Amino acid sequence: MQKEIYQLLVSRKREQKKSFAVLIDPDKVNDSSIDDLIDISIEANVDYFFVGGSLVVSDNLDECVRNIKSKCKIPVILFPGSPSQITKYADALLYLSLISGRNPELLIGQHVISAPFVKKSGLEIMPTGYMVIDGGAPTTVSYISNANPLPADKSEIAMCTAMAGEMLGMKLIYMDAGSGAKNPISEMMIQKVSSCIDVPLIVGGGITTPEKAYLNCKSGADIIVIGNAIEKDQHIIKEIASAIHSLNSIKINL
Repeated sequence: MQKEIYQLLVSRKREQKKSFAVLIDPDKVNDSSIDDLIDISIEANVDYFFVGGSLVVSDNLDECVRNIKSKCKIPVILFPGSPSQITKYADALLYLSLISGRNPELLIGQHVISAPFVKKSGLEIMPTGYMVIDGGAPTTVSYISNANPLPADKSEIAMCTAMAGEMLGMKLIYMDAGSGAKNPISEMMIQKVSSCIDVPLIVGGGITTPEKAYLNCKSGADIIVIGNAIEKDQHIIKEIASAIHSLNSIKINL
């Protein structure tokens, strides 16, 4: 399996280059809105599109990804909420294992079911330790997973969970406060997790301002993912992209 995108992520982390990913939920876009989103993202130099959602009840995942691929060269990475959210038209797949929970189905069970199809898909597979952090509001992922999120004020638990995920072979760590989180993940927690792992760190959930995106990157996040805020105002993409990329000319010492 190819490893082009993962190698790019690792290379950017090594160079302390920060990246911005726009999260697209196929259930929440139509042809017109996604065209506008793509145009704005190209202009803002967005680094990646993440595509997926906790449910995805529509049947337009293939169409959504093909539409993106036909209009730009921004890599499309699947962020699936279930094994059924797979399309061969994407570039890569975050193969998520919910390491913050204790539900065996989301640690390995659904992966066993999806493995043959995923292997045949030809996608670049990136094993990802997925950590749900309490964002102050119930989330779809917590309900679907039947797993409690990690406490927002327990940075040590998050740190040890991320360390365990990396030592178990996860190639990425993804910390998520969930869509529409009232409280984004704290800079302290991000800093502690980032300081104890070598793999790239993705952070998302509740990030609604360029300032918060900037501070998260400065604390150690390698990739910032924003979805819900963009659904409300697509034009914030440019401001957030500018804030994140402004750090790429600065060497950060954590």
